Amino acid sequence: MDWRISARWWELLSSITKMIVRKENPGDIEAIRHVNEMAFGGPSEADLVDALRRHGKVTISLVAEEDSQIVGHILFSPVTLEPGINAFAAVGLAPLAVLPQFQNQGIGSLLVVAGLEQCRAAGIDWVVVLGHPSYYPRFGFVPASRFGVKCVYNVSDETFMLLELREGIMKGHSGIVNYQPQFNEV
Repeated sequence: MDWRISARWWELLSSITKMIVRKENPGDIEAIRHVNEMAFGGPSEADLVDALRRHGKVTISLVAEEDSQIVGHILFSPVTLEPGINAFAAVGLAPLAVLPQFQNQGIGSLLVVAGLEQCRAAGIDWVVVLGHPSYYPRFGFVPASRFGVKCVYNVSDETFMLLELREGIMKGHSGIVNYQPQFNEV
């Protein structure tokens, strides 16, 4: 286990005392949809979550719950590295959502840390994210281009990031990361 993640995990746990992070269950689907719609100001990310779930392409889905209300959500789905070197277990983090009135309280960070811990426990080798370049580096993400890895979508190097969950796993590997087809549908 990476000590930076563990230290951050305990720091966040102590600062968010009423928060529960747990796996998604079937009764959470409406609330998860609501969180994503509110966080992103529309249905696109909620539609993506529903499409990934419907096609069985969810690797990890966690919710943050406070006083029995779901206030945050994070999802990881499988990605592949082309050309055809898919001996890896790899996922993309998308989306991460927190209800607007609960943002800037550490809930998103708590979900990322818990999600990465779940990924490690599940044997995931690396994670990619297309996100804000000042937010995700705090969890160890670096520009994917450092590994010779690019996104299938036309995005800037600084916003497409990768985190090795097994140190050195990307050594000698490069290519283009492909997301699930459902990302193109919404």
